[in-house]
Amino acid sequence: MSAVDYRGQTTLITGASAGLGAEFARELAARGSDLVLVARRKDRLEELAGELRTQHRVQVHVVGMDLATDNPGQELAALLERQGVQVTSVINNAGFGSFGPFHQADPVRLHQEIAVDVTAVADISRAFIEQLRTAGRGVLVNVASMAAYQPNPRMALYGATKAFVLSLTEALWEESRVTGLRVLALSPGATRTEFFDVAGTTQAAGGTRLAAPVDVVRTALAALDRRNPPPSVIAGRMNRVMAFLARRVATRRQVIRAIGRLTAEGA
Repeated sequence: MSAVDYRGQTTLITGASAGLGAEFARELAARGSDLVLVARRKDRLEELAGELRTQHRVQVHVVGMDLATDNPGQELAALLERQGVQVTSVINNAGFGSFGPFHQADPVRLHQEIAVDVTAVADISRAFIEQLRTAGRGVLVNVASMAAYQPNPRMALYGATKAFVLSLTEALWEESRVTGLRVLALSPGATRTEFFDVAGTTQAAGGTRLAAPVDVVRTALAALDRRNPPPSVIAGRMNRVMAFLARRVATRRQVIRAIGRLTAEGA
């Protein structure tokens, strides 16, 4: 395979109002892709869309939508079909986490977290994957997390949702391998975004230095450009080392206890 040519493509990006989603939009617009930006905060999307249209002369469609609703993928697909927009690539980036003991969590917030982090990812992937496979020249990127690689005390549900995203995406990589569609699970570590503001703590970072969003996004795009693109990639050398240790060196009990001690310090 050669590097992905984004010129003439249209990429749908969820959670595009800030953080990794906005950075994906900037990087792909610079590579020539038209965009469909999706998030709840439509005013931010409009501001970003104006910036990208001016700087890169690409078409940018803005969709204000709360993904914690029923059938967001089908709703998006129907809306774009009515507008005559043919999506060739998808970045499922939207997601959020909660910090604290599971038994004290707000049940409504847990439901919303599952809806955005799990249901919307699966629903949007299903709604668009057939046309992505038919186009055969784009990408499907689902943003997982380092939290996918081990249980996460005090972020128990978030870690579980990202383990789902990682498993689903790697399976779709195999199913789509001969179609020309490149499928990738991207697992960032602690990154300089609004994630910790929403989660209500910086303790979930585990004391690590926050990565720059542009570096995380470029890690994903570089992986997609490889001759033989992998099913998943971890952003950051130390994160890759930690994932290796968690899977190959330490016991499951040791990993869980270590994560528990780190998060307990800020509980």
